[in-house]
Parts: sequence; structure tokens; C-alpha cells
Amino acid sequence: MRLSRASTDLDGAPETARPGQRAVRAWLYLLAILVVAMVAIGGATRMTGSGLSITEWRPVTGVVPPLSEADWAQEFGKYRDTPQFRILNQGIPLSDFKTLYWWEWGHRLLGRIVGLVFFLPFLVFWARGFLSRRLLLGLLGLGLLGGLQGAIGWIMVASGLQPGMTAVAPLKLALHLTTASLILAGLVWLAAGTRPGSVEPAPGPVRALACLLPALVLMQIWLGGLVAGSKAGLVHNTWPDMDGVFLPPSQALFAQVPWIENFVDNLTLVQLNHRLFAYLVVLVALIHAVDAVRRSAGPAAGRAVGVAVLATAQMGLGIVTLLLQVPLWAGLAHQVFAMAVLVMATVHARLSLGTGPAVAPVAAQPTVPIGFEALAGR
Repeated sequence: MRLSRASTDLDGAPETARPGQRAVRAWLYLLAILVVAMVAIGGATRMTGSGLSITEWRPVTGVVPPLSEADWAQEFGKYRDTPQFRILNQGIPLSDFKTLYWWEWGHRLLGRIVGLVFFLPFLVFWARGFLSRRLLLGLLGLGLLGGLQGAIGWIMVASGLQPGMTAVAPLKLALHLTTASLILAGLVWLAAGTRPGSVEPAPGPVRALACLLPALVLMQIWLGGLVAGSKAGLVHNTWPDMDGVFLPPSQALFAQVPWIENFVDNLTLVQLNHRLFAYLVVLVALIHAVDAVRRSAGPAAGRAVGVAVLATAQMGLGIVTLLLQVPLWAGLAHQVFAMAVLVMATVHARLSLGTGPAVAPVAAQPTVPIGFEALAGR
């Protein structure tokens, strides 16, 4: 009876009161770091044109790279059948192909490592009772999303192997990047909820904007994925204007028919959308920071200022990347720093909701000692 009641009390306790929360939190943040590394390597793979160098999806056997010259010749032969090779890279030597291959192979290998680092500790923590019901459901959802992300990655690569294609489809790339970002936000959200101690909820208006910011950042990452996939950052490399105009005419923004395709294929509109939404994110972050400070929101005010600073810095880095016509280092820095903004905004939103016990603990009812319990009490 006592064991059963203790188990019930534990299930109803806040996550921070459960055993093993320090280990769980460290594991979640390790996964978050690995996801950021995946995003960085994925960005390098895209910018070096390496993403189509492996033409097959072999989730298990693909972990072994070519080990002999015959294996390399076979892989190179498969790549020579792709439109990217025939249109862009015809005549490249085997040594250059190996460079492309290692980038893509490393990206896929890290994806497999992330899967193992998620799955094996998850089973251990689950078996040892370290996961509350809410945390368990959240992790199961992230696990499913991670499996879906692998499938999205291959669908994205397959789109670039179609006739006439020299790169992956922008929409699929944006979906792949946004899904990775959503997984990162989910990991950080869950980790922040397991921090020790309790955090008081922020005032209502502060809480509302704090929860809005991660959604805005995710939307901006989606738009950035469209810019990256369509290479819209290589046009209109001026700021604050766009080659002499602040707002291009509608004839330029909606030149394609049907008009909906302009949001993906019209480089001018794709870049403009990314610019305008960046201004919106920074504006909301600044308003939120000022409001939190004015309301004396305590730790929430400091976090709000941090989000505003990071968002503003990210916009500045984006402007530099645009003006320099997207060199590799700047493009990668801009992509990785977007993850930093998302992490900060997500932690801020989670803590603004409050953590720890929602109500004061109820005093235990006195019990009549039985047997040796009287001696233990003395």
C-alpha cells in the first residue's frame, strides 16, 4: 500500500521533484547541441553543393562509406548520372567528388548518431521512472518528429535528382530546416521545464508575447530556408534598399503566373518577405523587452532583453551576409545564430509560464503509528 501511494505521489509531482532530472536535463541539452551541429553541417552541405552526391537512401548500410577504389568508382558513376553532374559539375575529378561525398556522408552519419543518442538513453530513463507523463509524451512526439525528419531529408534529396534539377526544391529544404528547428525548440522547451527550483509565472501580457516570439522565429527560419533553397540571397545585395528601391513594384513581385508561385520561385519576393519578417521579429522583441522592463517582471525582463539583443544581432548578421553576397562563413554563421535566437526565445517562453509546484503542498494527514513505526519516529 505504501509503495503504491508513493508511486502515485511521484506521478503527480512536478517534474523538478522527480529523481534523475539532472541527468535528463543534461541529456536533452546534449541532444539540442547535436541538432545545432546537424543544422550547421547541413548548411555547409548545401552551400558546397554536396547534398546530391549520395544518390541513394540506405538508412542502415549507408553508414559504411566507400572503402576501396572500386567502391569510389561505383559511387562516382551513380553521381555522374545525376542532372547536377551533367549540368553543373561535368568533368570534376574523383578527388573533388570525394569532398562532396564526405560532407553529405558526415551529415547523414550525424543524423544516425542523434537517433541513437535519443533512443538509448530514452529507454533507460523511461525504465528507471525518470520521466513524468508529460515529459514522456513530449519525448515520444519528438521521437516521431525525428523519424519524420529523416524521411523529409530523403524526399528533399530526391527532389534534386529529378530531370533538369541541379539543387533540391526550395520548399522541401525550408521544410527540412524548419522541422529540425522545431525539434530543437521542443528539446529546449522540455529541458527548461526540468530545471531545479520553481520560477514564478511572468505577468500575463509578458507571458503572451514571450510565447509568441518562438513562433515568429520559426516562421522567419522557414522564410530563410526559402531564401537559401532558391539562392535569393544572391540578388539585391544592397541594404536598406533593394537595388535602389525600398519596395519593388508589384509587377516585379508577382511576375509569375499563378501568383502563388512567386512566394517560392520569385527571388525578389522571397528575399523581400525574409527582410520584412525580420523587421517584425525584431520590433516585437524590442516592444516585449521594453514592456517586461516597465512591468518590473524580474528574471523575465532580463530574458526578454536577451532575446531582443540576439534578434537584433541576428538581423545585423543577415544584413552583412547579404552585402557580402553570402560567403560560406557568413551564411553558416547566420544559420547557426538563428538557432541561438530560437533557443533563447524558447527558454524564455517556457520559464515565463512558470515552473515548479503550481499550488502549495498539502500538509500530510497524521497517521497512527503501527508496530516499529513508533520507534522509528523517536
